[in-house]
Amino acid sequence: MVAEEGAEYEQEFFKKLDKELNKVDKFYRSKVEEVMAEAETLTNQMHALIAFRIKVDKLQENFDVSGSNDKIMVSMNALQGTTESDNDAKQSSNCCQEIQEENPKKVMSSIRLAPQEVLNHVKLNEAIQAPFSAAKVYRASNTNETQMNFSKDNLKKIQNQLKQAFIEFYYKLRLLKNYSFLNVLAFSKIMKKYDKITSRRASKYYMRTVDDSYIGNSDEVTKLMERVEATFIKHFSNSNRSKGMNQLRPKSKKERHSTSFGTGFFAGCTAALILALVLIIHARNILDKEGRVQYMESMFPVYSLFGFMVLHMLMHAGNIYFWRRYRVNYSFIFGFKQGTELGFREVLFLSFGLATLALISVVSNLDMEMDPKTGDYKALTELLPLSLLLLVIIVLLCPFNILYRSSRFFLLRTLFRCICAPLYKVKFQDFYLADQFTSEVQAFRSVEYYICHYGWGDFKLRQNTCKSNDIFNTFYFIVAVVPYWSRLLQCVRRFHDEKDPMQGYNGLKYFLTIVALCTRTAYGLDRGTSWKAVAWTFSAMAALYGTYWDLVVDWGLLQRRSKNRWLRDRLLIPYKSVYFGAMVLNVLLRFAWLQTVLDLSLSLHRETLIAIVASLEINRRGIWNFFRLENEHLNNVGKFRAFKSVPLPFYNDEDEDRID
Repeated sequence: MVAEEGAEYEQEFFKKLDKELNKVDKFYRSKVEEVMAEAETLTNQMHALIAFRIKVDKLQENFDVSGSNDKIMVSMNALQGTTESDNDAKQSSNCCQEIQEENPKKVMSSIRLAPQEVLNHVKLNEAIQAPFSAAKVYRASNTNETQMNFSKDNLKKIQNQLKQAFIEFYYKLRLLKNYSFLNVLAFSKIMKKYDKITSRRASKYYMRTVDDSYIGNSDEVTKLMERVEATFIKHFSNSNRSKGMNQLRPKSKKERHSTSFGTGFFAGCTAALILALVLIIHARNILDKEGRVQYMESMFPVYSLFGFMVLHMLMHAGNIYFWRRYRVNYSFIFGFKQGTELGFREVLFLSFGLATLALISVVSNLDMEMDPKTGDYKALTELLPLSLLLLVIIVLLCPFNILYRSSRFFLLRTLFRCICAPLYKVKFQDFYLADQFTSEVQAFRSVEYYICHYGWGDFKLRQNTCKSNDIFNTFYFIVAVVPYWSRLLQCVRRFHDEKDPMQGYNGLKYFLTIVALCTRTAYGLDRGTSWKAVAWTFSAMAALYGTYWDLVVDWGLLQRRSKNRWLRDRLLIPYKSVYFGAMVLNVLLRFAWLQTVLDLSLSLHRETLIAIVASLEINRRGIWNFFRLENEHLNNVGKFRAFKSVPLPFYNDEDEDRID
């Protein structure tokens, strides 16, 4: 209706609407082509799996002809859209053609040849998860090692790996189906709004165009989902449909009232115990007792460990809350199994529970005077902190399904990979955890003090010679360096795998931090002028380098040509002042080490000052965590990354050069 008033605006409206339809249609088509190609790859993987399984069964002398025939037929046809009724019309491979022969002898011979034919063109991709992957690949290439180990253990690993690949592939299909549905629904809503405003009936005609487009009428994804379900249920859930669908479509985690109640209960206990502790110190006038200095020297480092742990957990709980509020997909970034990730309530529950136990121990052990009869302190109360530490370790390692076992095991696996750096390929959760440990240096030193205090000191008298012991001082350096050394090795491994020079620059940052930490520790133990100058130099270099890396690389800020000047083009938090405040706070907390080399007289005990500085670093790390994941999430959104890539167990001979 060009002649009507405002027609040019309507033309512009429909031009933009057509542009958006073409954009989403083109994107959807490209993604469908990708999943179809991936479906073909998974089909080949299933061929190899069935061949491998038959080979293992044959070697175990448990080969069953009819059962193996059924397994082969389903695996060959499930992803290609065939069924048992139309196998004569669509035969996926020569193996299937031979199996359909009526002569049993031909069937038997074909089954025996099929595994060999398939396995002659594939190899086991064992190097992906192996710690010495580079060495294995090099050895295999030099010795022509192509033989596969046909064992039950290998078969189990292959099945688990391929099972995970199917789960991720099905999740990708669900996302694509939701993408199609939501976009068609969006166009429908837009046109209904248009009809309401203009009093026309254009939606009926325009929606025909939408329905005729690829995103509106394509059913490849739906059919592929049905085939994946059939294959997965048959081969990975023992034909149990409910079990298979629960794995393919895990239910979202429900919030428990018991968790909320427990969190509130322990939070109240923590507040009450802190108040009781303050009142006891004031009522007993403990700060003026003679034993207070000895208490600060021997017992305060013992209890400060739990303070660092609780503070870090509280910061993590706060981060989870804000990640959820601003829709940061932290579960995908960390690689959590869907439905097992902890919410902020669960982390608060653990935090306040540990804080309650630690404060009970502190109140019970708040004695400044020795027993006049025995001449020492009560052994039972002196052992309370050690007992609590052992309890934390036991709960962490407990194999029973209590207190979030999947999360505890995820933490242990990630910790193991951090310890074994650079033997394993580095994932996001690996270097993220290693970064957390770099902010818990004082906590590691507290663990070292536990060993010295209870192992070589006289804990009943609260006496030890830890700080004057050369071995203790040596490990005082080593313990502090270990987290940074692990992080440095991770950077080396990523530089080797990704050939990214930024990883080399990141490794240089941790090297400078190691040198700065060692020089500051040396100056703290031996306050000489030479150590002070060296500590000043390397600490300043490390702090400036680390601050730049935090703000520019990890947070993606300080971009001059951004829409949001000095920030990013895209921000999740609507208040820009939050970003500028976080940047200023990061700089200030980065330079908290100045108190070490400036010899500030703050009328505080040395252990108290150390605990305050360590707490400030934990707070800085907590702030860093939020913006680091925000930046990672926005990068994923910009590159359309919404699912994990799972390494496949087999690869073809021609694909050997593509192994990571």
